[in-house]
Amino acid sequence: MPTSPDRWSLESWFSGFGKPDYVDFKAALVRDIEAMKARTAALTSDTAVIAKTINDIEALSDRLGHLSAYLGCLSADDANDEAVKADEAWISKLEAESTKLMASLRSTLAAPSDEAFATMLADASLKDAEHAVRRLRYEGQHQMSAEMESLAADLNVNGLHAWGRLYDTLTGKMEFQMTFPDGHKEVVPMSRRRALMSEPDRKLREAAFHDGQKPWNDHSVTLAAALNGIAGTRHSLYGRRSIPHFLDTPLFDGAMSRKSLDAMLEAIHTHIELPRRALRKAAKLQGTTALHYFDLEAPQIAAPEEKPLDWDEACKTVDQAFSAAYPRLGAYFREMLANRWIEAQPRAGKRPGAFCTGSQFKHEERVYMTFHQTVHDMVTLAHEVGHAWHSCVLRPARSFASSYPMTLAETASNFGEMILLNGLMNDPGLTEATKAYLLDQEMLRAHAYLINIPMRYEFEKAFYTERAAGEVSVSRLSELMSEAQRQMYGDTLLPDGTDPMFWGYKMHFFISGISFYNFPYVFGYLLSQALFARFKVEGASFLPHYEAFLSMTGRATCEEVVKQTLGEDLTNPEFWATALKAMEPSLAAYEGIASPQP
Repeated sequence: MPTSPDRWSLESWFSGFGKPDYVDFKAALVRDIEAMKARTAALTSDTAVIAKTINDIEALSDRLGHLSAYLGCLSADDANDEAVKADEAWISKLEAESTKLMASLRSTLAAPSDEAFATMLADASLKDAEHAVRRLRYEGQHQMSAEMESLAADLNVNGLHAWGRLYDTLTGKMEFQMTFPDGHKEVVPMSRRRALMSEPDRKLREAAFHDGQKPWNDHSVTLAAALNGIAGTRHSLYGRRSIPHFLDTPLFDGAMSRKSLDAMLEAIHTHIELPRRALRKAAKLQGTTALHYFDLEAPQIAAPEEKPLDWDEACKTVDQAFSAAYPRLGAYFREMLANRWIEAQPRAGKRPGAFCTGSQFKHEERVYMTFHQTVHDMVTLAHEVGHAWHSCVLRPARSFASSYPMTLAETASNFGEMILLNGLMNDPGLTEATKAYLLDQEMLRAHAYLINIPMRYEFEKAFYTERAAGEVSVSRLSELMSEAQRQMYGDTLLPDGTDPMFWGYKMHFFISGISFYNFPYVFGYLLSQALFARFKVEGASFLPHYEAFLSMTGRATCEEVVKQTLGEDLTNPEFWATALKAMEPSLAAYEGIASPQP
C-alpha cells in the first residue's frame, strides 16, 4: 500500500450516499429552493430586503454546489453506479429551478435607478459581493422578462441542450474499422482514436486518422444540424436579450473586455513564428518536410524507457519541487495527502480524465485523476493541485467573492505545473533523454495553446458570423475549418495536411452550456507564463503578489485584477508579447536537440 494515500475520502462531506444526513440534506435543499423561488418572485424595490435575499441565495447556492460536487465525485469514482446517475439527473432539474430564481433576482436588480442600486450595494452585508452583484444587475438588464426567461430555461432542456445531448449520444456510440500497419483489422471505439493519433508510430496515426474519418463524414449532416441548432438558438436569445454581438456573452462570462481579447490575439498573430518554429523542429525530428494534422498531438521524442514511476515517488517529487520554490504550496499539498483529498488509484469503473472540485460549504477541495505511473501523470497531479491551491487561497472569501471565470481558472494550475517542470529541468540528476522528452512535451503544449486553440477561435468566430445570416452547410463548415487551419499553421502543415472535419469531432464546439470554450484557455496559458516569468526573476518576493492575484480573482474583472495586483495592462499587446516570448529559452533548447540521421 502506498505511503501517500492514493484513494480519497468524502466522508467529511456526507457519511455516505443515501445515508440519513445525505437524504435530509437533499430534502431541505428542495424545500428551501422552492421557498426562495416564491421570495424572489415577490421581491419589491425595498433595497434592504433585496440585500437580505442576495445573502440567503448565496448560502443556498453553497449548499447546492456542495451536493453537486459530491455527486460529481461519486459519479467519476464509479461510472457504473446507477443510483448516483439517477441523483445526478435529479440535481440537474434542481439546478434548473435554481436558474429560474436567479432570473427573478436579476430582473429585480435591473430595475432600480443607479442611485438606488448604489445605496443597496453600500449595505454592510454585501461587503466583497459588489462585483458579483453588479454582474447580476448587468445580466438582468440583458435578459427577457422573468416569464420569458423561465420559458427559455424549460425550452433549452429540449432544445439547445438537446443538441448537445444528441452530439454526446451519437459520438459516444461511434466506432470504426481500422486497418493497422501490420495488416490486421479491428473495430475501434471512436473514444480511442485520439489516443491512437498520439502514438509515436506515424503509420498507426495515419491509419487512425483516415479510417476514423468515415463515421464523421457519414454523420456530417447530423453534426452540422446540431452545430447550427446550438449557434442559431444563441443568436435568437442574444437578439431577445438585446446583446449586440455573439462575443459579448463569452467575454462577459470570462470577465474580460474585447480590447484585451484583441490585444492577446494581435500578439499571437504577430509572434506566430515562435510556436511555428517548434512545429518545424518537430517535422525535422519526424523526418518530414512539414506535419500532417494527425502528427500534431504526437510526441517526436519518446519517453525514456525507465522504471515505472510509483505513486509515492511522484508525490515526493511534487512535494520537493513545490516546497523548494513555494513552501506554502508544498505544505498545502502535504495537507491534501494527509486528509485524503486526492483520488489517484487506478482501477476499473473510474471515469477517464482529471479535475479539481471543492465545496465552499465545507471549505475543502478534492482532486481526481488516475495515476498510471508516468511523468505525464505526475505533471497532471501538479496541475490539479494548482487548481486546488487557488480555491484554498480563496477560502476566507465569501462565495460571491470566490467564483472566478474560466479565463483566470487555468493560471494557478499552469503555475503549479510549471513549478514542477522547472524543478525537474533543473535537477542535476536529470538525464538528457528525459530533458529532451520534457522539452518536447512543453512544445506540444505551446503549440496547442498558441496555434491550435486560437485556430478553433478563428473558425468559431467565422462560423458565428455566417450563422447570423442563416444555416451554414457541411461543405462551408469544412471550408471555414481548413481556412482557419491554414491561417494559423501556415507552411508547418503539409499541402494535404489539414483536417476539414475537425469542426465535427471537436466536442468543445458542441458544449451547449458554454459559448466560445476556446480563448479562455489561451488567456490562462499566457497569463500563467507571464506570472511564472516574473516569479523566476523576483523569486519568493513575488509570491505575496501572486496570492493577492489569486485572492482577487472573484472580486473584479481580469483587467482590474491584473492591474491592481501585478501592475500590468491586459489591453496592451506588449504584455501578451512578453508572455509569448517567455517560451524562447525552451524553444531554443528544443531546436538544439539533434535530429535523427537520414
